[in-house]
Amino acid sequence: MSKRQWPFLLGGLLVALLLAGVVSNYASSHPDGLDSSLLKGCTVNADDEITGGSCPAQEAKDHELADSPLADYGVRGIGNDFVSTGLSGVLGVLLTFAFGAGLFWLARRRTPATTATQAAPATTADPADEAATPSTGSR
Repeated sequence: MSKRQWPFLLGGLLVALLLAGVVSNYASSHPDGLDSSLLKGCTVNADDEITGGSCPAQEAKDHELADSPLADYGVRGIGNDFVSTGLSGVLGVLLTFAFGAGLFWLARRRTPATTATQAAPATTADPADEAATPSTGSR
């Protein structure tokens, strides 16, 4: 990687960390399209708990990884929601970046790419070739 690409890469990583660590805390807490479509037919209270009706969301079960350290957009064990959500986002960005960097490291070529001047074999004048071709110049 050239030296000119490092500032771009680090700048992108910094923007991603800022978005994940700070801006993600200001995302809407209202249900997204999938959640709201699953609630059609049910009545819900202010805490988004189903209080009546019939809808597919009543059949929902917890995910197998619901007890994992980064479940529900937060870090388990941290009481402050703002810090928990921000830290979860930052860890997610760093893990994704590390995974992607590892894949690129594995996929890269082990030898440096050759340029066109290095790849072309050097040509030498062969006297036999010169004798076989007629001369176009006058003497």
